[in-house]
Amino acid sequence: MSNDVVIRVEGLGKKYLIGHESERERYLALRDVVMRAGRNAWRKTADMVRGRDIIAGDTVEEFWALKDLHFEIRRGEVVGITGRNGAGKSTLLKILSRITEPSEGRAVIRGRVASLLEVGTGFHPELTGRENIFLNGAILGMTRAEIKRKFDEIVAFAEIEKFLDTPVKRYSSGMYVRLAFAVAAHLEPEILVVDEVLAVGDAEFQKKCLGKMSEVAAGGRTVLFVSHNMATVNRLCQSCFLLDSGRIIASGDAPSVTARYLVSDAGTSAMREWGDAKSRPGDEVARLIRVWVKQNGAISDTVDIRYPVEIGMTYDVLKDGVNLLNSFSFFDAQGTFLFTTGDFSDSDWASPRGAGLYTATCKVPGNVFSETVIRVVAEVATRHPVYHLHVLEYDSVGFQVVDQGLPGSVRGPWGAALGGVMRIMCDWATVPGPGAHPARPDRALSP
Repeated sequence: MSNDVVIRVEGLGKKYLIGHESERERYLALRDVVMRAGRNAWRKTADMVRGRDIIAGDTVEEFWALKDLHFEIRRGEVVGITGRNGAGKSTLLKILSRITEPSEGRAVIRGRVASLLEVGTGFHPELTGRENIFLNGAILGMTRAEIKRKFDEIVAFAEIEKFLDTPVKRYSSGMYVRLAFAVAAHLEPEILVVDEVLAVGDAEFQKKCLGKMSEVAAGGRTVLFVSHNMATVNRLCQSCFLLDSGRIIASGDAPSVTARYLVSDAGTSAMREWGDAKSRPGDEVARLIRVWVKQNGAISDTVDIRYPVEIGMTYDVLKDGVNLLNSFSFFDAQGTFLFTTGDFSDSDWASPRGAGLYTATCKVPGNVFSETVIRVVAEVATRHPVYHLHVLEYDSVGFQVVDQGLPGSVRGPWGAALGGVMRIMCDWATVPGPGAHPARPDRALSP
């Protein structure tokens, strides 16, 4: 195991036994009840003698929460772990935090681990915030002297000074998280493991937590971060794992992995086509055949923020003489409506089209979208006698916008992640006013 590798996972698997109640008949004789109770008692006794978990239910099923995982994480890496609910993310973190043991394979961990997995883990509800800082710190491996030295920093970070001597059972979930994260982050662990509990905190505290995790990573320590917020994963993590049904189905740089997760989660991709004429979205006037996303002439579900993106669709007009409008509407990963664009010119509106295939494309300039997954709604409508939608396909295509901070992007000269749902590079001009002095070399500021 290389000195740089702090976590190595080899063939890791975790199996649980799940009990099921058999379907109950409407009528049960007394002998049936007695026989069933006897079978269950015999099975549970046998499990207890053999040292196995005692499972309630008539039948037992094996469920693999994790299966055949292999990966390495190096010192100083910030690694995101994402996937749908039930994919196995929390089970993996519990194994890496030594809370539960794997059923097969092994996880080799080098260094002290601090974990923040669930709200209130390691807290005693009857103890005050002050007492729980010492209790939780001790559970995480801090000495009493170390806790005393960092006590003021922990309290200031958690922002609970007023409630420090209040039993934590009276804390809100947000206060729980603030205190728990403050203790774990100030432990100065070699490996910091954070589950989705940060979603409980408010926006300002989440920003503080992300800053603290960046600070931990900058100090050469390792961070494992589980989240469903893809923008946060992209901003914080260099690499990412995508879990599905207990297996790693994608790994690599964060933008490409999160793009795969979000696009697949939306049921979309950079290219969709409907071959069967009867199943094509639309009605008796027009039906959609295909929609696509291109950058630099190639189909792509990950696009560089600096360059234009082409969105196109091909549709079949089934009636002669209709005045058609083609348009695309854009939404971000959170479902926020961004804008609609279409061929709104009077000439297009006023020109009836004959039956047949038509292809419509539009180009969105570079540096318009923010870093997120964009979902596109394809629309075809008529204007006369009233406005009427004939094609409305909500999840037609989707793509991930990536800003690597390279020259030509808004983030390039700024050098930091920017928020917002849009990121438009506008033309700016700054001119000196009447009272401004000409710049002189001797008055120039040092960089």
